[in-house]
Amino acid sequence: MKNLYLLIHLLALPLCVAAQQEQMYTQFMFNKQAYNPGYAGSFVSPTLTAIYRNQWMGLDGAPKAMSISYTQPLLNNRVGIGGNIARQSIGINTNLTIDLAYAYRIQLKRGMLAVGLQASMRNIRQNWADSRIIVIDQSDPGIPTVPKSKFVPNFGAGLYYSAYTERWYAGVSLPRIVSNSIDFSEFGDILSREVQHINAMGGIKLKAAKDLEITPQVLLRFAFGAPFDAELNISALFQRKFYGGLTYRVGGDTNFAGESLDAALGFQATDKLFFCLSYDIGLTWLRKFNNGSIEATVRWWFNPPDDVVAVKPARPF
Repeated sequence: MKNLYLLIHLLALPLCVAAQQEQMYTQFMFNKQAYNPGYAGSFVSPTLTAIYRNQWMGLDGAPKAMSISYTQPLLNNRVGIGGNIARQSIGINTNLTIDLAYAYRIQLKRGMLAVGLQASMRNIRQNWADSRIIVIDQSDPGIPTVPKSKFVPNFGAGLYYSAYTERWYAGVSLPRIVSNSIDFSEFGDILSREVQHINAMGGIKLKAAKDLEITPQVLLRFAFGAPFDAELNISALFQRKFYGGLTYRVGGDTNFAGESLDAALGFQATDKLFFCLSYDIGLTWLRKFNNGSIEATVRWWFNPPDDVVAVKPARPF
């Protein structure tokens, strides 16, 4: 029965090409580089982050994603560079994307405004030789029998602002500007194109007690031709070591209840190494056919914040 629902889902993919095409992560707060090139170099330490997501566990062919990103400031924090390698798969479809980001950071009175540019290359692959596919009519020219693959270049831009106190941040970006064709058809009109996604994010850090920080933050996503999407998160950091968070993802199809409710637990194992694990409880009709979604993050600070002087204006305004 699960395979039947997956088949229905895959058959519906051509109807959704104008919808959300970019990967969503529950732990978006640790993966800002994937959403906004302006974030590059905004943190005081060079940072390497790896994220793995297994969505809708137990459903054959369900989405899986993994991402490795790196970012660091340069030239006395005037410039930031970053990169991201991501792989997403669903059914017979696999995307491999490489992003390179550059951000120029402008000192303002109370914070830094970064203007980011991004260049990317994406390989789109469909494995029509997958053993799960049974071709009834071998002579039908509309059904491929061998894997299909194509490379799609693109570029994007973003703005990211962070206060000198590191207490709040805000950003907006358009990571993929060109509406490239992602259609494998060799004849006829183009049916599938990349869709522009506008990402907006923001958060504020609140000092609840001596050793406790509470951070509400939000990620807003809009894709042309698709419903508005949002992720609302509130997290707590105790003694700068123990992390816990709750996220509510807007969307879904069940009486406006939303798409999922997510819980995360993390631990700063050393000054440099951080782990976090989250679990998504689905709220849509698909919850009947899967065991939820899990996500794991590993982050490495090459130069921990305690050993770095916070970025300050070069002169008073």
